[in-house]
Amino acid sequence: MIHLVQISDGASRRVAVVEEPVLRCLDQVESVYELAQLCLRAGRRLSEYAREIATGEVLNYDEIYEGRSKWHLLAPIDVPGIPSRVMIAGTGLTHLGSAKDRQAMHLAEGTKAAEAMTDSMRMFQWGVEGGRPGEGKIGIAPEWFYKGTGAILRAPFAPLTTPTFADDGGEEAEVAGVYIIGENGAPYRIGMAAGNEFSDHKFEKRNYLNLAGSKLRNCSLGPELVVGEDFVEVNGEVRIIRDGKTIWSKAVSTGETNMCHSLANLEHHHFKFEGNRQPGDVHVHFFGAHSLSFGEGIELQDGDWMEVRYDGFGRALRNPVAVEPRNADTLVSVSSLA
Repeated sequence: MIHLVQISDGASRRVAVVEEPVLRCLDQVESVYELAQLCLRAGRRLSEYAREIATGEVLNYDEIYEGRSKWHLLAPIDVPGIPSRVMIAGTGLTHLGSAKDRQAMHLAEGTKAAEAMTDSMRMFQWGVEGGRPGEGKIGIAPEWFYKGTGAILRAPFAPLTTPTFADDGGEEAEVAGVYIIGENGAPYRIGMAAGNEFSDHKFEKRNYLNLAGSKLRNCSLGPELVVGEDFVEVNGEVRIIRDGKTIWSKAVSTGETNMCHSLANLEHHHFKFEGNRQPGDVHVHFFGAHSLSFGEGIELQDGDWMEVRYDGFGRALRNPVAVEPRNADTLVSVSSLA
C-alpha cells in the first residue's frame, strides 16, 4: 500500500509518494493519470512502479500541507487539461445513518418515522436484502447519482461553494473510489481517497425528486490517494469548525462492514453502462455517507471549515465553505444559432 499526492508550484507539477514527514517525488511522470496509463501499457502494478521511480526531489510535507511552501496540493486525481474526461458520480443510501437522515428529510410534516416508510428507507432495505450477492453474482442496483465532470473537483483547502441559486450547502464525508478505463474498455481501480461530496440538502428536502439537482455542486478529494487500501472497516471523524471552534463532530464508519452493498456490487452497477467504460476516462465514485451535520440541524455558514479524516487515508481533507451572495443570481439566457 502506498499514498500518492499531486502538487504544483503554479508552473510545474509533481506526483509524490508520502513518506511521513516528507514527500518523495516521482521521476518520469507529472500526474497520477500518466502513471496509471504507463502501468496499463506496461502491465505493471502501480504501487511497485511508483516506488521504483520515486527517486526525485524530497519535499517537506508539513510546509506544503500548512501552506508555507511554493508547492500546493492538487486533487489527487485529474486528467490534466481535459477535466471533461473525469466523471464524478456516487451511490447513496448505502449506510444506515444516512438512510435515517434521508428518511427524516423526506417524511411528510408531522409524520412519525414509525408510521411511514419513505422511498429512501425502502431502497436502503432493498440493499440490505440484495446488495451483497455471492461471488460472481449480481445484486440489486443501488441509488445512483451523477455529480459532474472533473471541472467541479476542488483541491484540499480550496473552497466548496454554495451557489447563489442554491438553498444550502452541506458536507458529506465519504470515501471515493478512483478508476481508469483501459484501452480494452475494462475498468481498473487506481485507489481510494477521503472525500467531501458536498450537496444541497435543503433543496432535496423540499422534494426527494430534487436529489439529482442537489448533487450538481463542487466537491473535494484527498489530499492522499491510497493505492492498495482495503475497504472492509474504515473509521474516521468529520468536523465542522466555525471561528476556530468545533461546533459539530461525529465519528463515522464506512467500508463493506458498515454498508448494505458490497464494493463489487457498487462497482458493477456503475460500470455496467457502456457509456461509463470509454477508454482513457477517469471515474471518481463516492460510496455514500455515514452521517450528515444537516441531519442534526447544523446549517453551514460562509467561512466555516469542513474536515474529513479516515484512519489509514492519510492527512485530513479540509475545505472552507464559500456562500455566494443571494442577490447575485442572474438569468442565464440562451442565444439561438438558427
